[in-house]
Amino acid sequence: MSATRWAALLVAGLGGIQVAALLGAPGPLEMDITRMYEPASWAHVLGTDDLGRDVLARLAEGMRTSITVALAVLMITAGIGVPLGFAAGWFGGWVDVVVGKMTEVVLSFPGLLLALALAALVGPGLGNVIVALGLLGWVGFCRLARVEVMKLRHTPFVQAAQLGGAATPRIWLRHIVPNCTGPLLVEALLVVAGTMVAEAGLSFLGLGIPAPLPSLGGMLRDGMRDVLVAPLLVVYPAVVLISLSVGANMLAQALRARVIRVRGAGHEE
Repeated sequence: MSATRWAALLVAGLGGIQVAALLGAPGPLEMDITRMYEPASWAHVLGTDDLGRDVLARLAEGMRTSITVALAVLMITAGIGVPLGFAAGWFGGWVDVVVGKMTEVVLSFPGLLLALALAALVGPGLGNVIVALGLLGWVGFCRLARVEVMKLRHTPFVQAAQLGGAATPRIWLRHIVPNCTGPLLVEALLVVAGTMVAEAGLSFLGLGIPAPLPSLGGMLRDGMRDVLVAPLLVVYPAVVLISLSVGANMLAQALRARVIRVRGAGHEE
């Protein structure tokens, strides 16, 4: 089975969790200490946790939190990295040197450890997690955009546009951006996958999404306390997190293969 079909199956399964939670599950914050550690039933499809909260509802909310954080971080990283990469690749010279030094400074620190330090400095919280991960993840977009622009800058159609007197913004919009979209989309999917895992790691350590808001990392942390009593409280969020990450990586793999085929066909022509 192709990566695209596997990704579609994973997305369908995760979408089913959302639909089931919306149809019948109680709210993710509703507690009932008389129904702690209940097994799966019609009232609670995946059972309850140590405070009697519905596991399915918390999984659905945690999934939405992970996706929200990933998309917000993607906007920040792409918003910083792509313009810097475009400028470095197009203008070269001192602009390329300055951008290169900036990326070297960020890459000189282990990314996750620096994110941990920033999260610990500003404290846990949804916005703080987004800022901490967003300010560190732009380097991949910057380097990719720089390489793509440097390759395209010397292509015949770009040089013809320059000789024709086209302004730089027009050349970027009509020639550079469309030809960079494919690789940048692949990078975007990889960033989404990595961000969801990083956010879960921060939440697991208590530096991410604060309680009582559900998050997959927080559910893993809480489940570890009761792993001998209710091991499924660890299995459920782990499976959802792995599925989200694997699905995004599979989509990136399928998109990368398509970009390679399209570019190969273009070269043959």
